[in-house]
Amino acid sequence: MPDVVPTLTLQTAPDGASGVLLAGSWSAARLAEPAAWSRTGRVLADVANSGALNWDLRPITRLDHTGAQLLWNTWGHQWPAQLELQPGQRAMLERVARFTAPAAKPARRTLWQLFLRLGEQLWLLWDHLVGLLALTGQLLLDVVVLLRAPRRGPWRDVSGHLFRIGAKALPVTALVGFTIGVVLAYLMSRQLRLFGADIFIVNILGLSIIRELGPMLAAILIAGRSGSAITAQIGVMRVTEELDAMRVMGIPKGYRLVLPRAIALAIAMPLISVWTTLAALLGGMLAADVVLGVTPAYFFAALPRAVAIGNLWLGLGKSVVFGILIALIGCHYGLRVKPNTESLGQGTTASVVTAITVVLLVDAVFAVVFKNVGL
Repeated sequence: MPDVVPTLTLQTAPDGASGVLLAGSWSAARLAEPAAWSRTGRVLADVANSGALNWDLRPITRLDHTGAQLLWNTWGHQWPAQLELQPGQRAMLERVARFTAPAAKPARRTLWQLFLRLGEQLWLLWDHLVGLLALTGQLLLDVVVLLRAPRRGPWRDVSGHLFRIGAKALPVTALVGFTIGVVLAYLMSRQLRLFGADIFIVNILGLSIIRELGPMLAAILIAGRSGSAITAQIGVMRVTEELDAMRVMGIPKGYRLVLPRAIALAIAMPLISVWTTLAALLGGMLAADVVLGVTPAYFFAALPRAVAIGNLWLGLGKSVVFGILIALIGCHYGLRVKPNTESLGQGTTASVVTAITVVLLVDAVFAVVFKNVGL
């Protein structure tokens, strides 16, 4: 029968007032049908936005609690200005209105609450700083123990981490470095050509890539790739209770987990930095040859004169610091993971964000402190 289908029609009175005419069966059985529900929900959304005042429910053949609740929610938990309905329908709507919980009002934050929130964030930051400081101190003590008994060091772990962190990262770092070199050379060539300073592209590319971009790109890639892996590995050990087992057996976590990763990253980061720098210089050299006609022979001959060797040593030194910091941050967040999967995901995300932020901040400090080196 046509009257069992729930319908809703927008109407306009002669005086310009908008109204809504409802008909059909507004019951759970009919509203549960996909076609009826999508059509009714779409029209109800339009009605809620139009601000209709006059509602006519008298043509409705059946109205149960589901239909009444839907209408009550559409009205915003309050009676419309003009409503025409049958006595049974009014009783149904009044019952729904009586047992419907009032809509929760959004809590307004006061200045005191914002101040407490700021204090909470500062206290959390202080807690992380203290934890990182303690982890750094423990790493130094473990290095002393390793120097006193090098044969008993975790060299197998260091070798494995070197392969996973260093060797497996070579393709992606080379690709990113090559692409960055091509983009930089192309963009700079457009500007240098305006002033007839084509040959100075060697100076700009060499200095920017060897001193800054090479080490920073490598550190950011390793922070996202290996820093997250370190946090996830140690976090899974927390979830599977391996860290608790290590504590019961008296195995020091810092010596077996933090030290091998810090040594591996301290060794791998300078090598990856040089690899990324070479790939970026190769991409820039090829782009300069294509766009400006600067031959590779001239590029190789002019690069040592344009860039002092101090810039290379500065980039390698920064890379060592970046590697140790990435390892410490990854281990710090991994050890703080709680034994559940949600905390594991949050810790991994926070580890990557923190590591990249620290790399950028430390690079800025290096740029200020060593501003007279190699320039």
